[in-house]
Amino acid sequence: MAHAGYFLIDELKTLRKFGSELQGHPEKGKLAGIETTSGPLGSGLGQACGIAYGARMDKKRFKVYCLMSDAEQQCGSVWESAMFAGKNKLSNLIAVIDRNNIQINGITEDIMPLEPLREKYEAFNWHVIEVDGHNIQEFINAIEQAKAIIEKPIVIIAHTIPGKGVKEIESNYLWHGKPPIKEEAERFIKELKQM
Repeated sequence: MAHAGYFLIDELKTLRKFGSELQGHPEKGKLAGIETTSGPLGSGLGQACGIAYGARMDKKRFKVYCLMSDAEQQCGSVWESAMFAGKNKLSNLIAVIDRNNIQINGITEDIMPLEPLREKYEAFNWHVIEVDGHNIQEFINAIEQAKAIIEKPIVIIAHTIPGKGVKEIESNYLWHGKPPIKEEAERFIKELKQM
């Protein structure tokens, strides 16, 4: 959003700081370009379903995209929304799940197992595409494939590794919401540049 001009790039340094427009969860009215407030896990898919259903009622031909975490799949409201989208064949809805296997307090499969995630969505009449979330071309191809699907909502399960490229933090849930201090950031950036 910073690169698109919604706010200055330097403002990214205020992420999750008290009083920042980037307090951590998008809030409508606090930051230009934010159309809905999100943050409570599980609310995004319901909002996206409502927008997609409304677009169909108004005979609009745009796609609605919903980005979700994998831990968010533990919320009952996600599955209510998934059932609604499948029942109503919301083919104008494309959801993306960041399947990184962690959440703020541990490993998703230890806290509340999600597998078989693909089969769960298929059971609710969704078209499922799985990709390597680090392979940008594969992800772009999945979006193009999703745009061609008719009669079903689409979910892209993007398998990722949190902290990829920085051995100290790769797949470590303790870094889920923790920004690095200056010295750590410098070390991490150096490690990433050596990849």
